[in-house]
Amino acid sequence: MVSGATAVTGTQAIDSRPTVRRKFAKPPVKLACLACRASRTRCDGQDPCANCQNRKRKCSYTPSKRGGPRKKKRASPPVEVAIQEDNVENPTIIPASPGLEESALFGQIDVLSNPGAGLRSLDFTSDFQSLFAGLFAPNDSGNTTDSHIEPTPSLTSSSVSSPSMVRAYGSEHDMWVVPLKAKGCANRELRLNAYYDFIHNYFPILPPRVAPASADTPLDGIGSYSESPSEEPIIVYQPRSPLSLAISAILALIPHPNDPEPLSPGSVIRRRMFAHTFAQMANASIESDCELHAFPTNPFEAPSRNRPRINRTFFHPQTPVELESILALLLLTVYEYTQRGNLLKMRYRAGQALAIALDMSLHTLGEQYDEMAEARRRAWWMTYYCVLQGSIVSTTPLSIDANDPQFVTPYPRFATDADGWAILIQSQQVLVAATQFVIDVKKWVPTRTNMPYIAESMQRLDSWASALLAQTSLPVSSASSVSGGVPEQTTTQSIRAIARIKTSSAQIKIHRFRAFSDIPIFLKRHCDLTEANASDDLLSENTSKSPDHPDEISSSSGGCSCTSSDKFQQSSSSETSSSASPELQTLPHYPFISEFPFTSQHSARVCLKAALLISHMFEILPIPQPLSDPNNPPRVLQSLPRNRYPRTMPSFACCMMQGSYALLMIFYQASLAKNAQAESGTNSQDNDSLVEELRHGLERIITAASNFAVSYEALNGMRDDIEGAYQTAFLQG
Repeated sequence: MVSGATAVTGTQAIDSRPTVRRKFAKPPVKLACLACRASRTRCDGQDPCANCQNRKRKCSYTPSKRGGPRKKKRASPPVEVAIQEDNVENPTIIPASPGLEESALFGQIDVLSNPGAGLRSLDFTSDFQSLFAGLFAPNDSGNTTDSHIEPTPSLTSSSVSSPSMVRAYGSEHDMWVVPLKAKGCANRELRLNAYYDFIHNYFPILPPRVAPASADTPLDGIGSYSESPSEEPIIVYQPRSPLSLAISAILALIPHPNDPEPLSPGSVIRRRMFAHTFAQMANASIESDCELHAFPTNPFEAPSRNRPRINRTFFHPQTPVELESILALLLLTVYEYTQRGNLLKMRYRAGQALAIALDMSLHTLGEQYDEMAEARRRAWWMTYYCVLQGSIVSTTPLSIDANDPQFVTPYPRFATDADGWAILIQSQQVLVAATQFVIDVKKWVPTRTNMPYIAESMQRLDSWASALLAQTSLPVSSASSVSGGVPEQTTTQSIRAIARIKTSSAQIKIHRFRAFSDIPIFLKRHCDLTEANASDDLLSENTSKSPDHPDEISSSSGGCSCTSSDKFQQSSSSETSSSASPELQTLPHYPFISEFPFTSQHSARVCLKAALLISHMFEILPIPQPLSDPNNPPRVLQSLPRNRYPRTMPSFACCMMQGSYALLMIFYQASLAKNAQAESGTNSQDNDSLVEELRHGLERIITAASNFAVSYEALNGMRDDIEGAYQTAFLQG
């Protein structure tokens, strides 16, 4: 039963249809100036451009990792360079050009909160994208015109300088230890070393280990390295189970322990090709299982409960074979999101898993607890988790009622944490509720209607998230009556951290509009207010902060010392209002802002604490530490960032964007206050400690994103967007 959850409601956001242009009067320029990119207006590419000349503002250009002129087809080095840049950690920060307009910085920050922000798609090439470039007018509801869709590179054999190894296993026996018992296959003690070493701590779809860990032993070589790595690979061993195939797809993305150049173009592409081949085979195996499940004796009758049994041995001794298709689909939802960058397929896979789970009545299980009960409970609640996650990352209304009274299956159990599963599921519920709140705010605030409903929802969600976050900090109590297995202590610690990340991300979504509503350009961008549009030039050039409440941003919890932010808020609230230009002080006040139940300063404080907590939780997530042969230590670690294996299954990667967005927006507020102080002749250093806190928080998130991006190519865009905004904000020299 879903406990402690509040009713999740959402309304469909108003879609705005793009305006179709008749023809290309002039082809779009290959590089727009920063101001035009920030405002999403078409630039003529001149220096200065016409838009900046008309608005009498500074026109500047800086190189973009995601933009720039498209190169014609030629030799492969550009592809190699692009992949190497995506994977090599740069210890130095390259400063952006001084004198960068504040509005351009805001535009670089604001896009981080968009649905799917930063994701790069491997399913659409740049040639496909260019067919429609400039066909539609800019639309604020989507991502920026500087799209994140990346081409799928291909390398010729001449570009492969060294062998590329892929993490794969030659047989089912290599993936787990199989000591046979007299009772036969049903009592095999299967131990999925690679799954438990690399996946389980972040995405526990299976019951705990049945025996201690053993050394990780992937094959040392696969296929012919003289061939192009972009060619379809030949699979040495093809597992029968769809779950084994889906696990193989995830594992193939993790660098092989003996790969001498794991970040080279050949290694990256070969891992991609093997992973995608395993994923496609998993989908085919899922379809075969589903056809067997759905096949009735009479074609005019619904499938009966006496379905044909799948003729396959257990993948795990405590997991029924019929659950393997569901579990495989859950892994593929994360694969589609983080590797392929395809939100539509992510939601589709989750929907498939939900349909199968409902058909098996996994949502109505009772309190009976047998050998297979834990697997069934985990299958249901992880399916529920993934369905909600699809709504969260795409900011779309839920396809189910998150609090459906028919969902009565008890939570699974961690032996070392009695409340771990309940906290994880409730953190997902509050995050999806906060996502629906964002949809409602975007719909109702610009029209100045339903504000009492918005205020009540905000207050209710804030109380819910605060109570849940407090619960995650309580001492952990052990569970009772849990079936045998190796305790999941590391898993429970990871799940607690993920729950805190999600709850903190929900807090940012609940408060972010109110927290930054004292920035005129923010209101203009998010509300399309007619008053703000009338002062378009004023808002783009005079964005000094003018808070309506002189509250303080107090010190944050979780070991983060932000005492300097108190002084920053006290000084800026008084000095800015007195030093701001007369034109800015004449900006109209928006009455509906006062209808929110919290002040802008309180909401900013909540966002600051939540974002810093997110950065700390990403830092403490466990790093995979598989056992290795002491005589043959993994060479790959010497070439990986910080000599660490990448974490996997970042289904919550969108929380990195929310945390970065909040930290950068608060930095933007601080920079406006500092500029106002400079104009008034005061040189206060009170906010320096706050700025350092923000810097360190962003650095922690960038480090986590870089770790994930070693395995997941779609997340390279997230890392680059955060790092690009960080470099622009924190100028060096």
